[in-house]
Amino acid sequence: MTERFDCYYCRDNLHGKKYVMKDEKHVCTKCFDKLCANTCVECRRPIGADAKELNHKNRHWHEECFRCAKCYKPLANEPFGARDDGKIMCGTCGSREDGNRCQACYKVVMPGTQNVEYKNKVWHEECFTCFECKQPIRSQSFLNKGDDIFCGPCHEKKFAKKCFHCKQPITTGGISYQDQPWHSECFVCHTCRKGLAGTRFTSHEEHVYCVDCYKTSVAKQCNGCKNPITGFGHGTNVVNYEGHSWHEYCFNCKKCSLSLANKRFVINGEDIYCPDCAKKL
Repeated sequence: MTERFDCYYCRDNLHGKKYVMKDEKHVCTKCFDKLCANTCVECRRPIGADAKELNHKNRHWHEECFRCAKCYKPLANEPFGARDDGKIMCGTCGSREDGNRCQACYKVVMPGTQNVEYKNKVWHEECFTCFECKQPIRSQSFLNKGDDIFCGPCHEKKFAKKCFHCKQPITTGGISYQDQPWHSECFVCHTCRKGLAGTRFTSHEEHVYCVDCYKTSVAKQCNGCKNPITGFGHGTNVVNYEGHSWHEYCFNCKKCSLSLANKRFVINGEDIYCPDCAKKL
């Protein structure tokens, strides 16, 4: 006698019939569809024993119901993503919904497209442009001023210090004189055009001179020693009297050599005397 092989629920004999194993129990297809089948989250109908079932994170679909919530593309054999609200989307629609948006045009930056990331923000490559000239930055270097982006040339033109002499931007190096910026190559002697950066120099009537040119072309001549009064080093103090000039150390009594700087003196021709020596003349 053959052992009975029945449905767990209706006790119908299953010999020669189609059945389903459910929790280690034999169930006929009729009882399975009525009592055991999962409900499709899309159409809300049971997923019968004869239907193809897809599941994801304890949720179930008929194969034909597993589609993108946006474009309705079948996703049974396609990559997909599940959103926080439970919707299933294809890769393209998911990127459009959840992807980063360009800071310029506010459209989604699709995965795989050329883009620029800067300070945790993203732009389409063609949208990442100079604030001044509006040209795409692409592979150029750039600088920012606040929230604005500038290409190198525009930043130099707009913000770089300009040389006091040639009025062109100073991009590297440079020197400062009397609170004015200069290119090193522009800061030269007014007479011989020799560069003055890193050397001793002096100024006269808004022009700068090297020591040699100042001595020969500009400096007054000491009425005592007949040498230029340059103001460099020893003898920086000068005595001026009636159109004549002396180094302070040359302003001495002709007879006794007493220094007469800040003292009373008597002048006789081109010679100076202390009052005592002047009485003896």
